[in-house]
Amino acid sequence: MSQRNGLRLGDIAPDFEAETTAGPIKFHDWIGDSWAILFSHPGDFTPVCTTELGEVARRAEDFKKRNVKVIGISADDLQKHHDWVKDINKYGGETTGPTDVQFPIIADGDRKIATLYDMLDYQDATNRDAKGLPFTIRTVFIIDPKKTIRLTLAYPAAVGRNFDEIVRVVDALQASDKHRIATPVNWKQGDDVIIHVGVSQEEAKQIFPEHKVHLPYLRTTPLKLDV
Repeated sequence: MSQRNGLRLGDIAPDFEAETTAGPIKFHDWIGDSWAILFSHPGDFTPVCTTELGEVARRAEDFKKRNVKVIGISADDLQKHHDWVKDINKYGGETTGPTDVQFPIIADGDRKIATLYDMLDYQDATNRDAKGLPFTIRTVFIIDPKKTIRLTLAYPAAVGRNFDEIVRVVDALQASDKHRIATPVNWKQGDDVIIHVGVSQEEAKQIFPEHKVHLPYLRTTPLKLDV
C-alpha cells in the first residue's frame, strides 16, 4: 500500500466494485451519464467528518440540479457506516437544519480503493488504525460523465473541506464545457467570465456581444447559467 498511484487530471477514473450503504456498485455503471464526486473521510464517529457528511447531505438538491452524484468512502465497515449516519443526521438536525444522509458510503476496509486513488494518509502518524494501517485523508475527485477526472483535492485529516468551493468548481467546469470560456479568480455564479483565448475577436463579437476588452488577452463577458 506504500506505492503511489499518481492519478492526474484528464485520466480516466479507475473503475471498481464496492460494497456501499446503498448496496453493491460498479463505479462506472453507478456514475452513468452523471457527474460524480468521490470523497474520502478518515473515519466514522469522528467530529470533523460528521460535520462534512452532514453538509453533503444538506446540499443534496444543489448536487441533484447539477446532475452530480456524490459518494463517500472510508476504511470503516458497512455496519459502522449505517450506525454513524444516525449521528450525522442528529447533529445536522440540531445545528443546520433537517439532515438526511441518502448518498452511498463505501466500505473499504482492505484499502484497495483508497490505494487505487492514492487516498491514504502517509503524513499523519496518528491517523492510523490499531494495526498501524493508515486511514484515508480528505480527498475529493470530481469526475465527468465520460469518467474523466476533472479535479482533485487533498486535505489533511485535521482540516474540514469547504463544500461551497466544491460546488463552485462544478459550476465552473460545467460552464467551461458548455461555453468557450474560463472563470477568473474568486468567480461564482452570476459573475462575469473570461472569454477563452482561442476565440478570435471577430468570433467574440458574435458569440459574446456584451463582452469587454481589458487587455489583448483578457476579455470578460456576462454569462447566464442554467443552474
